[in-house]
Amino acid sequence: MAAERDGAPKQQTAKALTGLRDLVLKGEVLHGERLSEVALAARLKVSRTPLRAALQKLEQEGLVVMIPSGGYAVRSFSRQDVIDAIELRGVLEGTAARLAAERGVPPVKLKAILDVVASLDRVVEPGPGAMDFGLYEMLNERFHRQLAALSGSEVLSREIERITGLPFASPNAFVNTEADVPAFQRTLVIAQTQHKAIISAIGLREGARAEALAREHARLARQNLDFVMEEQPDLRGKVLALALMSS
Repeated sequence: MAAERDGAPKQQTAKALTGLRDLVLKGEVLHGERLSEVALAARLKVSRTPLRAALQKLEQEGLVVMIPSGGYAVRSFSRQDVIDAIELRGVLEGTAARLAAERGVPPVKLKAILDVVASLDRVVEPGPGAMDFGLYEMLNERFHRQLAALSGSEVLSREIERITGLPFASPNAFVNTEADVPAFQRTLVIAQTQHKAIISAIGLREGARAEALAREHARLARQNLDFVMEEQPDLRGKVLALALMSS
Protein backbone atom coordinates (compact mmCIF):
# COMPACT_ATOMS: atom_id res chain seq x y z
CA MET A 1 0.00 0.00 0.00
CA ALA A 2 2.80 2.41 0.88
CA ALA A 3 4.52 1.66 -2.42
CA GLU A 4 1.30 2.42 -4.27
CA ARG A 5 0.93 5.73 -2.43
CA ASP A 6 4.56 6.63 -3.22
CA GLY A 7 4.11 5.75 -6.88
CA ALA A 8 0.94 7.78 -7.43
CA PRO A 9 2.57 11.25 -7.26
CA LYS A 10 5.31 10.08 -9.65
CA GLN A 11 2.73 8.81 -12.10
CA GLN A 12 0.85 12.12 -11.93
CA THR A 13 4.06 14.07 -12.52
CA ALA A 14 4.98 11.84 -15.47
CA LYS A 15 1.48 12.31 -16.90
CA ALA A 16 1.71 16.08 -16.46
CA LEU A 17 5.20 16.20 -18.00
CA THR A 18 4.23 14.12 -21.03
CA GLY A 19 1.05 16.06 -21.64
CA LEU A 20 2.61 19.48 -21.15
CA ARG A 21 5.63 18.70 -23.33
CA ASP A 22 3.28 17.47 -26.04
CA LEU A 23 1.28 20.72 -25.96
CA VAL A 24 4.45 22.80 -26.21
CA LEU A 25 6.14 20.79 -28.94
CA LYS A 26 3.03 20.63 -31.11
CA GLY A 27 2.62 24.39 -30.88
CA GLU A 28 -0.75 24.13 -29.14
CA VAL A 29 0.54 26.67 -26.63
CA LEU A 30 2.06 29.68 -28.39
CA HIS A 31 5.61 30.76 -27.64
CA GLY A 32 5.64 33.69 -25.25
CA GLU A 33 2.22 32.74 -23.92
CA ARG A 34 1.85 32.64 -20.13
CA LEU A 35 0.94 29.19 -18.90
CA SER A 36 -2.09 29.14 -16.61
CA GLU A 37 -1.67 26.43 -13.99
CA VAL A 38 -5.42 26.22 -13.37
CA ALA A 39 -6.29 25.82 -17.05
CA LEU A 40 -3.46 23.38 -17.72
CA ALA A 41 -4.26 21.23 -14.68
CA ALA A 42 -7.85 20.94 -15.87
CA ARG A 43 -6.81 20.23 -19.45
CA LEU A 44 -4.30 17.54 -18.49
CA LYS A 45 -6.49 16.15 -15.68
CA VAL A 46 -3.79 16.43 -13.01
CA SER A 47 -3.47 18.42 -9.82
CA ARG A 48 -1.37 21.58 -9.64
CA THR A 49 1.45 20.01 -7.59
CA PRO A 50 2.60 17.55 -10.30
CA LEU A 51 1.96 20.24 -12.90
CA ARG A 52 4.40 22.57 -11.13
CA ALA A 53 6.97 19.76 -11.03
CA ALA A 54 6.46 19.27 -14.79
CA LEU A 55 6.91 23.01 -15.43
CA GLN A 56 10.16 22.99 -13.45
CA LYS A 57 11.39 20.05 -15.54
CA LEU A 58 10.53 21.82 -18.79
CA GLU A 59 12.39 24.89 -17.54
CA GLN A 60 15.48 22.71 -17.05
CA GLU A 61 15.01 21.39 -20.59
CA GLY A 62 14.87 24.94 -21.91
CA LEU A 63 11.32 24.77 -23.24
CA VAL A 64 9.72 27.22 -20.80
CA VAL A 65 11.01 30.22 -18.85
CA MET A 66 10.00 31.90 -15.61
CA ILE A 67 8.47 35.33 -16.09
CA PRO A 68 8.84 38.35 -13.76
CA SER A 69 5.13 38.45 -12.89
CA GLY A 70 5.30 34.84 -11.70
CA GLY A 71 4.68 31.53 -13.39
CA TYR A 72 6.03 30.30 -16.69
CA ALA A 73 5.78 31.06 -20.38
CA VAL A 74 6.68 29.00 -23.42
CA ARG A 75 10.13 29.98 -24.57
CA SER A 76 10.59 31.32 -28.06
CA PHE A 77 13.72 30.68 -30.11
CA SER A 78 15.19 32.78 -32.89
CA ARG A 79 16.48 31.25 -36.10
CA GLN A 80 20.00 31.82 -34.81
CA ASP A 81 19.14 29.92 -31.61
CA VAL A 82 18.03 26.98 -33.74
CA ILE A 83 21.22 27.12 -35.83
CA ASP A 84 23.36 27.30 -32.68
CA ALA A 85 21.57 24.30 -31.14
CA ILE A 86 22.11 22.22 -34.27
CA GLU A 87 25.77 23.23 -34.35
CA LEU A 88 26.19 22.35 -30.68
CA ARG A 89 24.67 18.95 -31.27
CA GLY A 90 27.25 18.42 -34.02
CA VAL A 91 30.09 19.43 -31.72
CA LEU A 92 28.91 17.09 -28.96
CA GLU A 93 28.23 14.13 -31.23
CA GLY A 94 31.51 14.75 -33.02
CA THR A 95 33.31 14.62 -29.68
CA ALA A 96 31.48 11.39 -28.83
CA ALA A 97 32.56 9.82 -32.13
CA ARG A 98 36.18 10.93 -31.64
CA LEU A 99 36.33 9.58 -28.08
CA ALA A 100 34.81 6.28 -29.21
CA ALA A 101 37.48 5.94 -31.89
CA GLU A 102 40.33 6.96 -29.60
CA ARG A 103 39.27 4.89 -26.61
CA GLY A 104 38.11 1.89 -28.59
CA VAL A 105 34.71 0.24 -28.55
CA PRO A 106 34.01 -3.28 -27.25
CA PRO A 107 33.08 -5.60 -30.14
CA VAL A 108 29.63 -6.29 -28.70
CA LYS A 109 28.76 -2.58 -28.67
CA LEU A 110 30.18 -2.04 -32.16
CA LYS A 111 28.08 -4.94 -33.43
CA ALA A 112 24.97 -3.50 -31.78
CA ILE A 113 25.24 -0.19 -33.61
CA LEU A 114 26.20 -1.93 -36.86
CA ASP A 115 22.97 -3.92 -36.52
CA VAL A 116 21.05 -0.64 -36.26
CA VAL A 117 22.83 0.64 -39.38
CA ALA A 118 21.92 -2.56 -41.23
CA SER A 119 18.27 -2.13 -40.18
CA LEU A 120 18.33 1.46 -41.43
CA ASP A 121 19.71 0.18 -44.74
CA ARG A 122 16.69 -2.05 -45.14
CA VAL A 123 14.35 0.86 -44.40
CA VAL A 124 16.06 3.24 -46.84
CA GLU A 125 16.62 0.70 -49.64
CA PRO A 126 13.07 0.69 -51.14
CA GLY A 127 13.31 4.43 -51.79
CA PRO A 128 11.22 7.35 -50.51
CA GLY A 129 7.97 6.13 -52.05
CA ALA A 130 7.97 2.89 -50.07
CA MET A 131 9.96 3.93 -47.02
CA ASP A 132 8.59 3.39 -43.51
CA PHE A 133 9.31 6.79 -41.99
CA GLY A 134 8.08 5.81 -38.54
CA LEU A 135 10.53 2.91 -38.43
CA TYR A 136 13.29 5.15 -39.76
CA GLU A 137 12.62 7.64 -36.98
CA MET A 138 12.81 4.95 -34.30
CA LEU A 139 16.04 3.44 -35.66
CA ASN A 140 17.63 6.84 -36.23
CA GLU A 141 16.96 7.80 -32.61
CA ARG A 142 18.50 4.48 -31.50
CA PHE A 143 21.58 5.06 -33.66
CA HIS A 144 22.25 8.47 -32.16
CA ARG A 145 21.64 7.26 -28.61
CA GLN A 146 24.08 4.39 -29.10
CA LEU A 147 26.62 6.68 -30.76
CA ALA A 148 26.63 8.90 -27.68
CA ALA A 149 27.08 5.86 -25.44
CA LEU A 150 30.08 4.63 -27.48
CA SER A 151 32.06 7.57 -26.12
CA GLY A 152 32.15 5.90 -22.71
CA SER A 153 31.38 9.30 -21.15
CA GLU A 154 28.22 9.65 -19.08
CA VAL A 155 28.81 13.40 -18.87
CA LEU A 156 28.88 13.72 -22.65
CA SER A 157 25.87 11.43 -23.09
CA ARG A 158 23.84 13.58 -20.67
CA GLU A 159 24.74 16.76 -22.53
CA ILE A 160 23.78 15.22 -25.86
CA GLU A 161 20.48 14.10 -24.35
CA ARG A 162 19.86 17.62 -23.07
CA ILE A 163 20.54 19.40 -26.37
CA THR A 164 18.57 16.87 -28.43
CA GLY A 165 15.66 17.43 -26.03
CA LEU A 166 15.13 20.67 -27.95
CA PRO A 167 12.92 19.51 -30.83
CA PHE A 168 14.75 21.40 -33.55
CA ALA A 169 18.11 19.94 -32.45
CA SER A 170 16.84 16.36 -32.46
CA PRO A 171 18.27 14.00 -35.11
CA ASN A 172 14.64 13.41 -36.13
CA ALA A 173 13.69 17.09 -36.33
CA PHE A 174 12.63 16.94 -39.98
CA VAL A 175 11.85 13.23 -40.35
CA ASN A 176 8.12 13.57 -39.72
CA THR A 177 7.80 15.69 -42.88
CA GLU A 178 10.13 13.65 -45.12
CA ALA A 179 7.32 11.71 -46.80
CA ASP A 180 5.91 14.87 -48.41
CA VAL A 181 9.11 16.74 -49.28
CA PRO A 182 11.46 15.34 -51.97
CA ALA A 183 14.31 17.60 -50.83
CA PHE A 184 14.09 16.13 -47.33
CA GLN A 185 13.82 12.60 -48.69
CA ARG A 186 17.20 12.94 -50.38
CA THR A 187 18.82 13.88 -47.09
CA LEU A 188 17.82 10.52 -45.61
CA VAL A 189 19.94 8.71 -48.18
CA ILE A 190 22.85 11.05 -47.46
CA ALA A 191 22.33 10.61 -43.71
CA GLN A 192 22.49 6.83 -43.99
CA THR A 193 25.74 7.04 -45.96
CA GLN A 194 27.12 9.23 -43.18
CA HIS A 195 25.96 6.79 -40.49
CA LYS A 196 28.04 4.08 -42.15
CA ALA A 197 31.07 6.31 -42.56
CA ILE A 198 30.98 7.42 -38.90
CA ILE A 199 30.91 3.85 -37.59
CA SER A 200 33.59 2.78 -40.07
CA ALA A 201 35.89 5.55 -38.82
CA ILE A 202 35.23 4.56 -35.20
CA GLY A 203 36.01 0.92 -35.97
CA LEU A 204 39.25 1.93 -37.69
CA ARG A 205 40.21 4.12 -34.68
CA GLU A 206 40.27 7.25 -36.86
CA GLY A 207 39.28 9.84 -34.28
CA ALA A 208 39.64 13.05 -36.30
CA ARG A 209 37.74 11.58 -39.25
CA ALA A 210 34.95 10.23 -37.04
CA GLU A 211 34.55 13.66 -35.41
CA ALA A 212 34.46 15.52 -38.73
CA LEU A 213 31.90 13.10 -40.17
CA ALA A 214 29.60 13.36 -37.13
CA ARG A 215 29.72 17.16 -37.22
CA GLU A 216 28.93 17.20 -40.93
CA HIS A 217 26.09 14.76 -40.30
CA ALA A 218 24.42 17.18 -37.87
CA ARG A 219 24.60 19.94 -40.49
CA LEU A 220 22.02 18.10 -42.60
CA ALA A 221 19.46 19.55 -40.19
CA ARG A 222 20.85 23.02 -40.90
CA GLN A 223 20.42 22.40 -44.63
CA ASN A 224 16.81 21.36 -44.09
CA LEU A 225 16.19 24.43 -41.92
CA ASP A 226 17.59 26.74 -44.60
CA PHE A 227 15.47 25.02 -47.24
CA VAL A 228 12.29 25.59 -45.24
CA MET A 229 13.05 29.19 -44.32
CA GLU A 230 14.41 30.37 -47.68
CA GLU A 231 13.00 28.16 -50.42
CA GLN A 232 9.70 26.74 -49.14
CA PRO A 233 8.48 28.79 -46.16
CA ASP A 234 4.99 27.30 -46.64
CA LEU A 235 6.41 24.06 -45.21
CA ARG A 236 7.19 25.63 -41.86
CA GLY A 237 3.79 24.81 -40.42
CA LYS A 238 4.34 21.13 -41.23
CA VAL A 239 7.61 20.89 -39.33
CA LEU A 240 6.59 20.40 -35.70
CA ALA A 241 10.19 20.91 -34.58
CA LEU A 242 9.92 24.58 -35.59
CA ALA A 243 6.80 25.33 -33.53
CA LEU A 244 8.91 27.13 -30.92
CA MET A 245 10.79 29.29 -33.41
CA SER A 246 9.81 32.94 -33.66
CA SER A 247 9.61 34.54 -37.09
